[in-house]
Amino acid sequence: MVVLALLDGTIVNQETPLLRGDDLGLLRGDGVFETILVVDGKPRELGPHLDRLARSAAMLELPEPDRAAWVHCVDTVIRNWTGGPQLALKLVLTRGPEFGDGTPTSYALGMPIAAKVLRQRAEGISVVTLERGITPGLAERAPWLLLGAKSLSYAMNMAAVRYAEKVGADDVIFSATDGSVLEGPTSTAIVARGRTLLTPPASLGILPGTTQAALFRAAERAGWSVKVEPLQVDDLTDNDGVFLTSSVRAVTRVHTVNGQALPDSSALHGELTALYESEY
Repeated sequence: MVVLALLDGTIVNQETPLLRGDDLGLLRGDGVFETILVVDGKPRELGPHLDRLARSAAMLELPEPDRAAWVHCVDTVIRNWTGGPQLALKLVLTRGPEFGDGTPTSYALGMPIAAKVLRQRAEGISVVTLERGITPGLAERAPWLLLGAKSLSYAMNMAAVRYAEKVGADDVIFSATDGSVLEGPTSTAIVARGRTLLTPPASLGILPGTTQAALFRAAERAGWSVKVEPLQVDDLTDNDGVFLTSSVRAVTRVHTVNGQALPDSSALHGELTALYESEY
């Protein structure tokens, strides 16, 4: 099942054409998006997702998203959802048709969560580290690269995941040219050391994670220490646990890095998942 709604709340049949052939989101990836996990009719971290949508839109010099309209659109999709208790809700905002009147294309799409994702939540994943060609400070020196924006230009990210699958892994953790840990193609990287959780800073040109932020809030309340600081690739194999967080995949345990099996962190994964769920 798929539910598609325009920004004005109009429900559109999923088989009805929506995008014009000259839409710049389609032709050039010139747009932004967010993906929200909805559980039992409640969208998780809706406010932070809308904040990030606005931040990404500003980086691309797109019109400021109408927050109230997006909230209404989200509610429309959820009210019309008749599938399972969980769904992935994607918000899409493009620059609109190249030869149009300048009106952006805006819609929300509710979709079921793939069985593969649910399996990875439960069983964990293997990752390979791949260099992304980013040097520290590049985001500040070259804002036109849109590092840290959640843009529709995800071809490189998906190519990295396909490469990982070709070499027998499930996913990727990107690294900078100096060996700094960045992020996954669709996730935030977290390392656990004792009762401390660490994640790389957004200043490296990575996307601040909404799920990571929720987990850190819950962990702090439970007495954990949380830190946002640079990590090195070597830190991925010298720790008490490595995790990738994202809206739909939630907190996912990494059990293998570059072919090296990590110590079993299943119990820690269970604890962190419970902390994350306590937010809701």
